[in-house]
Amino acid sequence: MATAREIMSRGAECAKPDETLVDVARRMRMQDVGALPICGDDGELKGMITDRDIVVKCIAGGGNPAEHTVGEYAQGSAIVIRAGDSVEKALRTMMGAGVRRLPVVEGRSVVGMISLADLAMRLPEDEVGELVGAVSAAPPNN
Repeated sequence: MATAREIMSRGAECAKPDETLVDVARRMRMQDVGALPICGDDGELKGMITDRDIVVKCIAGGGNPAEHTVGEYAQGSAIVIRAGDSVEKALRTMMGAGVRRLPVVEGRSVVGMISLADLAMRLPEDEVGELVGAVSAAPPNN
């Protein structure tokens, strides 16, 4: 049985709560990602920031992303998976939470990310279809 560590994208770079949204958006563009985990100075995961957070919550709300920080727009705690957990557990977690991306943690540190695409390449078609349906029906989270 494959583990989260085996299918995750490695090297997830964390955003800091005091970074501006424009700086984080530029990093997302450079890395070609739609979300970054938010980590404190201790490296511990604090939440997630998405391109949707920046556009819908800040810009569409009349805010200037150069004047607002990640910490202002991050909500709640991030849903995570442990590096040694099974791919099936990652699937169940994403479906249950209605999320498109899942930080992978080892101890208290983020070691990678699992996306819908990562799961789609490893799972049977029927399970992928079920996941996409569940995530599409859920309100946008990440």
